[in-house]
Amino acid sequence: MFQHNPLTFFGHVFEQPVGLILWLFWLAAVNTLSLVFLRHREGRWVLAAWVGNILFMSCLYSIVGYTRLLGLSHVLFWTPLVVFLARRLTHLDPGSRFGRWIVVLLSTNTISLLIDYIDVVRYLLGDRT
Repeated sequence: MFQHNPLTFFGHVFEQPVGLILWLFWLAAVNTLSLVFLRHREGRWVLAAWVGNILFMSCLYSIVGYTRLLGLSHVLFWTPLVVFLARRLTHLDPGSRFGRWIVVLLSTNTISLLIDYIDVVRYLLGDRT
């Protein structure tokens, strides 16, 4: 069942174009910043989704390897997170550090989700790269 060692994941990441590598590091940085905002409920939800995403993607990678289906992890964890955070926007101070982080996080994860939904559909339609 498990065919790929999760420790080889980053080897595949570093074989990607520089722009994609930078995007992945940006995603990681923005989501990891949730550690700074744990006193906020939204920060705790982001951290929970981030940890769940990492664990699920590691398992998924060990089964299917570095394929478009890895986007399923973001789809499953970030779709509900983005909906939750979007609904919370009216309750946040957009001028605060926390409010600005939420806006950046929402923008970043939404862009990622657009890419991920396309990747998952392409995988399901037969593009196994």
